[in-house]
Amino acid sequence: MSRELSRIEQQAVALAGVTQAARIVDQVSRTGTYPLEFLEASVNSLFTFDADDVIAVYGGIANVKLGLINLSAMLSSRRDEEARDVVRYVFSLLYLERKFAANPQMMSVVHSRLEHASFRAEHFSTNVTATCHSISGIYQDTLSKLRFRIKVTGAAQHLQDESNADIIRALLLAGIRSAFLWRQLGGRRWKLLLQRKQLLAASQELSRNLPVV
Repeated sequence: MSRELSRIEQQAVALAGVTQAARIVDQVSRTGTYPLEFLEASVNSLFTFDADDVIAVYGGIANVKLGLINLSAMLSSRRDEEARDVVRYVFSLLYLERKFAANPQMMSVVHSRLEHASFRAEHFSTNVTATCHSISGIYQDTLSKLRFRIKVTGAAQHLQDESNADIIRALLLAGIRSAFLWRQLGGRRWKLLLQRKQLLAASQELSRNLPVV
């Protein structure tokens, strides 16, 4: 995408990052499966420390297509039973990010450990599940210690699988990173109501010309 995004479009991309993480968390917890390309994009967003713009955080707008589609569905009130947990995860991530941002010491620890994990991922890890294992440890040692905890529901056999648990924790941290970005760009929870139509139009327009998922 060559043109410069408007502020509302930038917010839609960041919010799509939150929604994409939430959607994959829901899929992993219920089915034990995940869309590899979008999982990689969400996890890798944790390692973009000095991105030039919001699209660069995800390595391209196409890498949040899944998030844009689910964000559009969420904002258009096309609610179905399956999407209920995704919506809950999105709002839980937005809330948890505020608690995280109020703890600068924890933020510093997470940033430092992500830099180390980024180095390992670049030089040693051969797949995204190994990277998720490293990130999972960061989440367990930091955000999981906060009073507010995100309750992930799904099938017991998938939730009890250690690899799936690692992926879910890594995605939750990726969702927090996108929520932080969304707030940096002026996003606020109350604005989701006031600017719902604008965000919906932006997310639909951004996803319209992207390859089919």
